Amino acid sequence: MSTAQGARARARIEVTAAIKDEARRQLAAEGAARLSLRAVARELGMVSSALYRYFPSRDDLLTALIIDAYDSLGESAEAAHETAAPPFERWISVCEAVRGWALDHPHEYALIYGSPVPGYTAPDATVPAAARVGLLLIGIARDAHQGRALGRPALADDLRPEAERLAADLAPDLPPEVVTALVASWAQLYGLVGFELFGQFNRVVEDREAFFRHAVGQLAQGVGLVPGPR
Repeated sequence: MSTAQGARARARIEVTAAIKDEARRQLAAEGAARLSLRAVARELGMVSSALYRYFPSRDDLLTALIIDAYDSLGESAEAAHETAAPPFERWISVCEAVRGWALDHPHEYALIYGSPVPGYTAPDATVPAAARVGLLLIGIARDAHQGRALGRPALADDLRPEAERLAADLAPDLPPEVVTALVASWAQLYGLVGFELFGQFNRVVEDREAFFRHAVGQLAQGVGLVPGPR
């Protein structure tokens, strides 16, 4: 790569980062539904046609922000995953990292787990980043299962066909009962975080850190993970 090409590449990276930073500022101030390429360009002192060379549409910019948010959340969860060895403690650490990231990045959390943006449908390109936390939780259950330290949750007979389909799609090496509990726990984890972040726990839960740790511990046991000795 020539010196000129390298300079252009660096400039593109810097301008792309500036566009995303301004878009995140607008998310915090106005919400995702009101994100506007023209407004971003105006705040950066760019003409709209120049910005379109980086992001051809609002949806392209939203997709980039969504992938960045999922990746940032995933990186936080993965870092926490490495700090605890027993499966039960790893589960707690990952869940606490999700909560911590959400509290530190409330507007980005709202972008990926809040109300859908009218007129926007997330493309398949967002799936790998979105799956990072879920794959960590599956991996924790898999490690416990391989170590013969994973219980088998109860499963209603009428749910077994769906449970077997979920297992085939998500984790064929795990019992369908476990995979069904994992999907439910994944949803409940984000429900707990969302209730705290969006104010539903106001005047209800006071010690939210202790409450959260207890709740995600119950989710872990529901999946079949066993807490170690204290």
